[in-house]
Amino acid sequence: MESIAVWQGATLCGIVLWIIVASYLDVTRKLRSFLQPWVAQHVTTDTPLILQIQNYQHRFLDAFFAGLSCVVSVPFYTAFLPLLFWSGHGKLARQITLLMAFCDYMGNCIKDVVSAPRPSCPPVRRITATKDEEDNALEYGLPSSHTLNTVCLSGYLLHYILSYTQNEDSHVKFAGFALVCLLVGLIGLGRIYLGMHSVVDVIGGLAIGLVILRFWLSVHEYVDNFIVLGQNVTYFWAALSFILLFAYPTPEFPTPSFEYHTAFNGVALGIVSGVQQTYHQFHHEAVPRVFTSQLTIPGFMGRMLVGIPTILIVKFCSKALAKWILPVLANTLGISIKSTTYIASLKGSSNGKKSDGLKQSGYVQKLFFFSSQDSFDVDTGIRFLQYAGLAWSVVDLVPSLFTHLSL
Repeated sequence: MESIAVWQGATLCGIVLWIIVASYLDVTRKLRSFLQPWVAQHVTTDTPLILQIQNYQHRFLDAFFAGLSCVVSVPFYTAFLPLLFWSGHGKLARQITLLMAFCDYMGNCIKDVVSAPRPSCPPVRRITATKDEEDNALEYGLPSSHTLNTVCLSGYLLHYILSYTQNEDSHVKFAGFALVCLLVGLIGLGRIYLGMHSVVDVIGGLAIGLVILRFWLSVHEYVDNFIVLGQNVTYFWAALSFILLFAYPTPEFPTPSFEYHTAFNGVALGIVSGVQQTYHQFHHEAVPRVFTSQLTIPGFMGRMLVGIPTILIVKFCSKALAKWILPVLANTLGISIKSTTYIASLKGSSNGKKSDGLKQSGYVQKLFFFSSQDSFDVDTGIRFLQYAGLAWSVVDLVPSLFTHLSL
């Protein structure tokens, strides 16, 4: 018990120490000054190749690559994950969730450290078929998040399927590997065709994705065992999630990347805390799985009809509760706050007073006990709690309803 507490404390202290050292040494700015010119030059150099690829413009290709990008986007995965939990494949669902959170954090950190531009539009033609793609276009370019996430998630899914089925047929393995490579290739080509990324962004996403996937495959069993059987899991993960809100680099100019990290950070906390508390009731390996006699298709459809409205209600209630509690808590502690989106009375203000504080401060500047900022954006806490509540409901509240309704 003491050794567990020691390594957990050492991990958290190590991250805090890195935040302080990185801020003191101005690591982000130094890395950016070294990497940004090189990447920006390659983005410019890649423009003729992008234009050459876009010479094959066709309505079918526009729709195909735009649709493919939506299918491998974070919102699609986020909508798909609850169904995966409710289908009985809990281990795969929680591993995919944590892997996505890790990919999102690493990819967005690198984006904001480098702060490299996307291909210039014009002359490049940029296709943003959805609101999500429009938001993605506001982020920096390197690495391509779609490419990185596709490498990691499709690679891990292939690994899980082969391990779960215990299939040793070399032809099946080769076919699975070929399908993953085809998907990754199409995603990378599509991001270039749509004008969202340059070649260097896609290659960077591919390389970083392979490194993350290799790392995850070496630690995923330890992570899963810790979540379902470990001690102090919820407290440790809550502290880790809080610290990771501050262990994030300051971009050259604010982008939506930090918002995405905040949301998935909350999702990871909700999933971990919910699974850890209810593993033996709802998430063990012997739970009913879809396409079996224990969980038929009609039964799974019933779960969807109950579960989806429930998590949407919880998301709304979590947001409303956070919007009420956090300002009161901040005022009680004497912390000046502002809101850029959620609370109209605090927009552009610091508890009613004008403030020029940035939404994304720096490493140490985000920690209120080190900060020289006039105010802090309460939207970060609201978004974090909103998605933590939603994720908790997916693995705790909704399965409880399934039990009571015999679904």
